[in-house]
Amino acid sequence: MSSAVTAAPNDRTVLTGLARAMVQHQMIRLDQALELQRKAESDKSTFIDELIASGQMKSQQLARFCADAFGCPLLDLAAVDMNSLPTGLLDSKLASETRVLPLMKRGNKLSIITSDPADFQALDRIKFSAEATVDAIVVEHDKLMKVLEKIGKSASEQLSALSDESLEVEVTNDDQSSQVQDTDIDDAPVVKFLQKVLVDAINAGASDLHFEPYEKFYRIRYRVDGELREVSQPPLAIKEKLASRIKVISKLDISEKRVPQDGRMKLVMSAQRAIDFRVSTLPTLFGEKIVMRILDPSSAKLGIDALGYDPDQKELLLAAVQRPYGMVLVTGPTGSGKTVSLYTCLNILNKPGINISTAEDPAEINLPGVNQVNINDKAGLNFSAALKSFLRQDPDVIMVGEIRDLETADISIKAAQTGHMVLSTLHTNDAPTTLTRMVNMGIAPFNIASAVILITAQRLARRLCTCKAPADLNEDALRLAGFRESDLTGNWQAFRPVGCERCSGSGYKGRVGIYQVMPISEATQNLILTGGNALQIAKQAEAEGVNGLRRSGLIKVMQGHTSIEEVLGCTNE
Repeated sequence: MSSAVTAAPNDRTVLTGLARAMVQHQMIRLDQALELQRKAESDKSTFIDELIASGQMKSQQLARFCADAFGCPLLDLAAVDMNSLPTGLLDSKLASETRVLPLMKRGNKLSIITSDPADFQALDRIKFSAEATVDAIVVEHDKLMKVLEKIGKSASEQLSALSDESLEVEVTNDDQSSQVQDTDIDDAPVVKFLQKVLVDAINAGASDLHFEPYEKFYRIRYRVDGELREVSQPPLAIKEKLASRIKVISKLDISEKRVPQDGRMKLVMSAQRAIDFRVSTLPTLFGEKIVMRILDPSSAKLGIDALGYDPDQKELLLAAVQRPYGMVLVTGPTGSGKTVSLYTCLNILNKPGINISTAEDPAEINLPGVNQVNINDKAGLNFSAALKSFLRQDPDVIMVGEIRDLETADISIKAAQTGHMVLSTLHTNDAPTTLTRMVNMGIAPFNIASAVILITAQRLARRLCTCKAPADLNEDALRLAGFRESDLTGNWQAFRPVGCERCSGSGYKGRVGIYQVMPISEATQNLILTGGNALQIAKQAEAEGVNGLRRSGLIKVMQGHTSIEEVLGCTNE
């Protein structure tokens, strides 16, 4: 609005919204508009209520004016079947307060029925709550009021359900656990909005959430099946409140915005299900970016069969972890499922007669029966200090979250050489390069050869949805992708993604593991001792029948689990 319309220089009453528009279009006089607005304020009603009640304008005439003045479609409410109105689009309390009805939602656009399209404050509240842009459709005021009175709570109660007592946010950290009581701010829009975002992320199967502030907008993205998807652009003004809210429930310092912080929280969905979140904050140019990693404890109990290992790979891995001593390493980039693989192995080994200790930064999934230690560098509890302490407590199995330095690697190797099973991770591209990486870290080749018994590299590829369709590929394209001549004569069919409602049009639903499981044979040990490089080790492994990541991915294509494009995108030849 460019300027205020006032009755006189000394009159501080300012016309806003519909009253201002009507005066500007000479539908009513200025003094009439001021009187109606003052009466609405004193009676705690609205300008449009007072206007209709005064008889100065009929409801039908007002609807036509609003449609013309604000460029909105005009709808006859009598033509709308009230029973067909969608649910789940808007909070019932907010719909009642703003006196609107949700009509439809397409993509990121919500269409609402209203009699006052000039109530911009109400439209902003709806936009924030529904996480969508809002299109107003004008109807006659008296008809809308009758419908709202009749159907009462016809709008969605989604946010109300999210703030129900059954949904609790429980905060946990290294040494304490407490419940956050929100009795004073339970109705705060930011609290409800955050609860909605978290529950929606869990229901969507997201692995992490990204809250990202920029100069002119603020966005929230989920990572679903390995892909980041934008789900909301809330008002930029709430970025500080949202960051503070996340920090409070994650036991972080809300006054510290200059350095990164790490914390965790727990969302209690029901008596049987609780979801952990690992929270990381990072100062950026325009505010703090927050990433929340979703840690579902049930993923560690899926069993090794659910991870996607081929039968021969599964046999090799189980045989290795059940040996009395040695080192098993899991490698791959961040987000490739290394933690779930390690926890699955720990779950297999977790028996009353076995003493298991883990050092993690931080412990992502709680496993009863396993002694889990959170690394705390500030307090001097690093990986090497934890490992030294473990060895004084007679462990059978030790899990090290990540081998980052020579000291941690050296203690882990010695533990594996002295009667302990050691499980750990490294960030390398494949199994052969893991061995050369350890040599480059400064570990003696004879220690690597005597301690490491198996290395598994892994990736996660998107799994094709049930809407998949046969892919028409010629033999040259298949050869170029890496298929062998023997594969081309086999009885199998490649599939391509299509897209349906179940997979939100992407053609993929869920993920499938691609693995390279490489046992350290005597020939490989000799290569390590004689200074063999990663290419030589890879060639030896292939000669022994170990499938590389690309070959394992192509087998998943032949089995119909994923597409050729997906395998080519996440593996190298």
